[in-house]
Amino acid sequence: MENTEIIKVARAKAEKWLSDAYDSQTREAVRQMIEASDPTELIDSFYNDLEFGTGGLRGIMGAGTNRMNIYTVGAATQGFSNYINKMFPDDKNKSVCIGHDCRNNSRYFAETAAAIFTANGITTYLFEDLRPTPEMSFAIRELGCKGGVIITASHNPKEYNGYKAYWEDGSQLIPPHDKNVIEEVKKVKVTDIKFTKVPEKIIILGKDFDKKFLDKVKTLSLSPEAIQHQHDLKIVFTPLHGTTYELVPASLRNWGFTNIHTVAAQMIPDGNFPTVASANPEEPAAFKMALDKAREIDADLAMACDPDGDRIGIAVKNDKGEWILLNGNQTNIIFTYYIIRRRQELGLMKGNEYTIKTIVTSELLKEIAEKNNIPCYDVYTGFKWIADMIRKKGADGYIGAGEESFGFMPGSFTRDKDAVSSTSLMAEIAAWAKDQGKTLFIILKEIYAQYGFSQEKMIYIVRKGLSGAQEIKNKMENFRHNTPTAINGSPVVIKKDYADLTETDLMTGKTLKMDFPTTSDVLQFFLADGCKISVRPSGTEPKIKFYFEARAQMKSVDDFDKAQAEANQKIDAIVKDLGLE
Repeated sequence: MENTEIIKVARAKAEKWLSDAYDSQTREAVRQMIEASDPTELIDSFYNDLEFGTGGLRGIMGAGTNRMNIYTVGAATQGFSNYINKMFPDDKNKSVCIGHDCRNNSRYFAETAAAIFTANGITTYLFEDLRPTPEMSFAIRELGCKGGVIITASHNPKEYNGYKAYWEDGSQLIPPHDKNVIEEVKKVKVTDIKFTKVPEKIIILGKDFDKKFLDKVKTLSLSPEAIQHQHDLKIVFTPLHGTTYELVPASLRNWGFTNIHTVAAQMIPDGNFPTVASANPEEPAAFKMALDKAREIDADLAMACDPDGDRIGIAVKNDKGEWILLNGNQTNIIFTYYIIRRRQELGLMKGNEYTIKTIVTSELLKEIAEKNNIPCYDVYTGFKWIADMIRKKGADGYIGAGEESFGFMPGSFTRDKDAVSSTSLMAEIAAWAKDQGKTLFIILKEIYAQYGFSQEKMIYIVRKGLSGAQEIKNKMENFRHNTPTAINGSPVVIKKDYADLTETDLMTGKTLKMDFPTTSDVLQFFLADGCKISVRPSGTEPKIKFYFEARAQMKSVDDFDKAQAEANQKIDAIVKDLGLE
C-alpha cells in the first residue's frame, strides 16, 4: 500500500475519534495528530488496531486505535463481556477477576474494566491494589470465575501498558477463545461500551486472599528441614518497583526464611521505574542495586521480579566469588533438576509425572526429564500453551514448566508463570545446597556434568512502526524460503517450520507433520553439531528474536569454563555467519 493510502486510512479512522463519544482531552490529542506536518504518529496510532498476541493486548499509552486508552480497554472489555455472556448464557452468577500492576493508568484501566463487566451483568472481583499476575490467575480458579483480566505490560518500557485476558481455568486465552474475543471486540462501537458501573457487583479482594494464595505457594516446599537449618540464608530481593514488593518477602517468611534484605529504593511501586532504564530482570542493569546490596552484606542469593510478578531473575556467586546472573534456561534447569530429584528422594513419584517447556527453551530440560523417565512436552512460547498442555494431560502429574524468558511455574494452582512461588522455591534450593556445603553455582555445574553442557543466547532486532513490521516479515520469509544448507560449517540437518507444522529432514528430504494445536510464525534449525537456532517475531513488541543453543562436552565440574568457552565460540560464530552482528 502506498504511503498516501496509509495516511488516508489512518486519518479516516482518526476523524471518527473527533466525535462527542470521546472525551475532550482525547479529541484534542487526535486533532493535533491530524493537523501535524509529520504523519508518523497518526499512522502509528491509527493505521493498525491493537490485537491479542502471545501476551494479550499491549501497546503504548495514548489516543488511537493502536494505543492503550480507556476506549481500547473499553472495547476489549465490552467484547470480552459479550463473549462471556454468549458462552455462559444461563449462568446468572458468572464472575471475573481483575488485577493490575504498578504502571501509570493501571488502576484507572482496571476500574474502567470492572465498571464495564458489572454493567454487562458480570460480578467482578477486583483486587484492592496492585497484585502479581500469578495471584490473579489463582483467584480465577479459586473463586470459580469465568475469566479474568490483568492490566500490565510486563517488562515493557514505562510508555506501555497492556491487557491480558484469561479464561476460566486461569490461563490466558487460546484458540478458539482468543480469536472469538477479537471478533467480538471488532464489532464494538464506542457507543456500545457500557461504562456505567454497578457498585454492588464489585467485590474487593485484599489481605485475606493474599494469605490464601501464599499458603498454597508454601505447599510446593520439598526441603523444609533444609530451610530450618539454613533459615538465616542471606537473601537480597528487589521487585523493581512492581507488584511483588509485599508478597515475595511475605512468602519467603512464610517458608521460614528470616534474613531477607530488600532494595529500599526499588520497594516503592512506581510506573515510571525511576531507578532502572528497564524493569526487566533479563537485563543485567536491572540487577545493579540488588548486587550492590548483595556484595555489601555478602549475600547467598539475589533475586528480582518484573513489574507484574511473573518473571524471576537470579544472581549467584560463581566459584571465584563473583556475582553472575543466571539466564532463564539455567534457572529452569535448576528448578527441573531439583523438583525431580527431591520428589524421587521423598518417594513422591506416582509414575504419571511430566514436564513442559517452550520450543525455544533449552533441549537440556527435556534431556534431564527423559533421562529420569519423565516425558517433557514442547509447546509454543507463552504460558497459555503450557496451561493448554496441562488441560490435555491433567494437573495430577504436572511437576513444573518453564520458558527461557525467565518464567517458571512450579505448581498447577495457577496457570501462568509464577515468580512468587519461584522465588521461594529457589531460596529453598539455595538452602538445600548450603546444607550440603554447596552453592547454587556448584549445583548448576553438577547438573551440566551429569546431563551435558548447554549454553544459550537470545538476541533481537527492533524495527518499529509499519515499515519495521514489514521488514521483520521479510526476514522471516527469507529464512523460510532460503534456508542455509550449513551454518558455521555445520550442516543444517532438521528444519521445523511451525507456520505449516512441517518438520523436514534436510539430509533425506523426508517431511513429518508436527502435532501442535495451531500454526505459529516460528522457524527452527537443528545443526549436525547439536546446535539449535530458533527465529520468531515477538508477539508483544516490534522485534524479531533469535535464540541460539550450543552444546559442549563436560565430563566433570572442572570442565565448566572450557565447555562454556567452546559453546560461546560456537554461538558467536553462528551469529556472525548469519550476519546478525
